[in-house]
Amino acid sequence: MSSIMHEKIEAIYRQIVNRNPGEVEFHQAVKEVLDTLGVVLIKHPEYLDQKLIERICEPERQIIFRVPWVDDKGEIHINRGFRVQFSSVMGPYKGGLRFHPSVYLGIIKFLGFEQIFKNALTGMPIGGAKGGSDFDPKGKSDAEIMRFCQSFMIELHHYIGEHTDVPAGDIGVGGREIGYLFGQYKRLTNKFEPGVITGKGMAYGGSLVRKEATGYGLVYFTDMMLKMKGESFEGKTVLVSGSGNVAIYAMEKVAQLGGKVVACSDSDGVIYDADGINLDTIKLIKEQQHKRIKEYASYHPKAMYKEKGVIWDIPCDVALPCATQNELNTKHAETLIKNGCICVTEGANMPTTPDAISVLQSNGVLYAPGKATNAGGVATSALEMQQNACRDTWTFDYTDARLQTIMRGIHQTCYETAEEYSVPGNYLIGANIAGFCRVANAMIPLGLI
Repeated sequence: MSSIMHEKIEAIYRQIVNRNPGEVEFHQAVKEVLDTLGVVLIKHPEYLDQKLIERICEPERQIIFRVPWVDDKGEIHINRGFRVQFSSVMGPYKGGLRFHPSVYLGIIKFLGFEQIFKNALTGMPIGGAKGGSDFDPKGKSDAEIMRFCQSFMIELHHYIGEHTDVPAGDIGVGGREIGYLFGQYKRLTNKFEPGVITGKGMAYGGSLVRKEATGYGLVYFTDMMLKMKGESFEGKTVLVSGSGNVAIYAMEKVAQLGGKVVACSDSDGVIYDADGINLDTIKLIKEQQHKRIKEYASYHPKAMYKEKGVIWDIPCDVALPCATQNELNTKHAETLIKNGCICVTEGANMPTTPDAISVLQSNGVLYAPGKATNAGGVATSALEMQQNACRDTWTFDYTDARLQTIMRGIHQTCYETAEEYSVPGNYLIGANIAGFCRVANAMIPLGLI
């Protein structure tokens, strides 16, 4: 990349940072993409002339609202709700809702920005958005969560619809929360409109495989990467951070492909089981009992639990970060390399810091970013939208086959794009360039929007 092009990109980045002060996660996500676009802008100067970077980085709409609710003791609480509708050039806004105390505008914007390119890579007709609240569902009763979700939807319902914006779940928003949100939407609008939200229960318009999709898709993509190097999951030792939906079903698919997951985690600590994590126990603890991962040791006495432990200190062949942003730093990357790790792929959004990515890639570790590897969840959400639109329900095997086809397409797109731009095997650059070009090429024909 020429020095002149580098200066142009840096000037655009500085402008974005100045317009969005204090939103460090958003800045990081933007910089990661911009740092890979120099070769594209040289090949397609019209992208610069049309100011496509500046337009893509400015959300079409940002909505912030108050969410008042009452707890079981009658005390009133006030939380803040967000919906950032980033880009609709490829279809209705699509992206999850996150309920977590760390949520603020910068987190939602980083997630929404990533969602634009993730959705574009699926090849499905969906735009990019994200939303959520700083509400913490942990420790709340079902009744309290219901009241919060109902209050949240009272405001959100003004801005969503099956042809406008289709939310889904994310951290803190699972099947229970989706049910409460959809129920309130139905109550407010007097419409049974299943296509307005995805991740629904099967009893009211959900899709088979949706719960498994992000984790399964991550492992399908990783398996394709390994096979390009003559490897597979067979006999591999695997670490999976997190213990939510993505982590659970990544562990399930790894086991089906012959790998052995020896550790997983939550925000309190890490559980290590040299015999391999028992998935039935994890599902019991997390999906039925809604308890912390430390309970695993009470079912499997040989397992070791380390409070506030670092999962990346455990030797492995493959690491799948599936918890949260920036959870894998440079020190962790160096430890993984020292312990013989050959592959790191992201189940979470932006879980690997930029410096850690550089360390992994410079040491020959296979690496792919979440916008490509965890796109299976939103892809299957789009499949749920298709089923809702035609009032149909597909079988598990049929939907899973569609998911595999989509993930194969994403892998091929990233791989071939990296080769086209003379960086073979660099899935980060391949994903960023392919996603950006798809969005850019959709924007130009629509005029100045």
